[in-house]
Amino acid sequence: MVVGELSTKTDVAVIGSGPGGYNAAIRAAQLGLNVILIEKNLIGGTCTNVGCIPSKALIHAADVLHASKQADKMGIEAKTKLDFKKTQQWKEGVVSDLRNGIKTLCKLNGVEMMKGRAFFTSSNSLSVETEHGLSGVEFKKAIIATGTTISQLKNLPFDHKRIIDSDDALSLTAVPKNLLVIGGGYIAVEMASMYLKLGSKVTIIYRGERLLRHMEPEISDVLLKGMKELGGEVLFNSTVESAKGNTATVKTPKGKQKIRFDKLLVAVGRVPYHENLGLEKTKVKLDENGLIVVDQTMRTADESIYAIGDVVPGPQLAHKAFREGKVAAEAIAGQKSAFDNAAIPMVVFSDPEIASAGLTEEQAKGYKIGKMPFSASGKAKCINKTKGFVKVIADEKGVLLGVHIIGPGAGDLIAEATFAIEMGAMLEDLALTIHAHPTLPEALAEAAEDALGKAIHLYRGKK
Repeated sequence: MVVGELSTKTDVAVIGSGPGGYNAAIRAAQLGLNVILIEKNLIGGTCTNVGCIPSKALIHAADVLHASKQADKMGIEAKTKLDFKKTQQWKEGVVSDLRNGIKTLCKLNGVEMMKGRAFFTSSNSLSVETEHGLSGVEFKKAIIATGTTISQLKNLPFDHKRIIDSDDALSLTAVPKNLLVIGGGYIAVEMASMYLKLGSKVTIIYRGERLLRHMEPEISDVLLKGMKELGGEVLFNSTVESAKGNTATVKTPKGKQKIRFDKLLVAVGRVPYHENLGLEKTKVKLDENGLIVVDQTMRTADESIYAIGDVVPGPQLAHKAFREGKVAAEAIAGQKSAFDNAAIPMVVFSDPEIASAGLTEEQAKGYKIGKMPFSASGKAKCINKTKGFVKVIADEKGVLLGVHIIGPGAGDLIAEATFAIEMGAMLEDLALTIHAHPTLPEALAEAAEDALGKAIHLYRGKK
């Protein structure tokens, strides 16, 4: 602390109010600890304000618009008109409601909220830059939940008008006629799918060979086909060398191209944010990737400090941070708690939707593989969404190791799959569980049946 600044004492100081931070703060308060939650921007962090929530609200709006244009296949003639400013107002209402809900929950649980930028002055003290000056916080334990910041490209600095980041892409007041997207990860894919459905001409520029390279190759194939059907174009093994005015110079395997754009979205990922946090004043250690090293209780190398969410190893997912925040709070309160989950689901809200949990076929060495295409699903036929499949992976004994889905409702279907992996379920457990008909989850059971050589709705030849 700086000499002369006012100081507050607390049991737990949480830095960052995103998914991990506010969950940690509330759980610690529930367990009887005095908690201060420090946030320099808006309560709820990136996820609530400029990430998960606003993006999924706009993606849903785009889905509704696109579905209305496809309704003639079912004998329904619908005339639709997009008022994007009104759509943005609706989205902001969704965000505001959830942000206020988090504030209310914190207050009801007795969490003290402090607005300002926090930095460590020792292993048991913080200084917080507030609008009224510096305030000191003395803590017994602290939890770092500062999340990530957007990655940038040196040759394409953001001006937030022509060259935009993902935050900007969620706040546009008009749908761009021509959108150029750089990146091949989930943010790039989601934004491209959304704006294609809203009416943009979208071109993705990606330096890699396939979209979502960490997922199953078959998923990337189906996704690419879906993108093209929506009118999108993807240039692989390509980079944007420069952008002058509204023209980008793109280096491709076939030579250089000039591509016109209204907006150029740089979506090349996010990096952990702990700059100017004062970690050098503590015993906290970073790994080779700049992530904070923690044990299963989320404790760092400094026994007084814990870290959770996107600043620690593992996928940058809100639901992972939820779980880690609760683990840290419970460990601090003296409970036996550890982050030892067998599977962390991931969902990409593209078209078709994608979800994955557990090991890939390559990681698992693919002992037993089963697949159920949605084209053979009665429910998928009924809702006119037959692209994609469910794929299950098990070891030689039939223990479920991974589930990968692309198709309707993938984000919801993955919950059953994750639970099954977490419980150590066998293929037989999934196959013998009666699933209601006609529903999309039937595809999970039928994929398991396929892996067991018992598929009914797929012909694999007589045995």
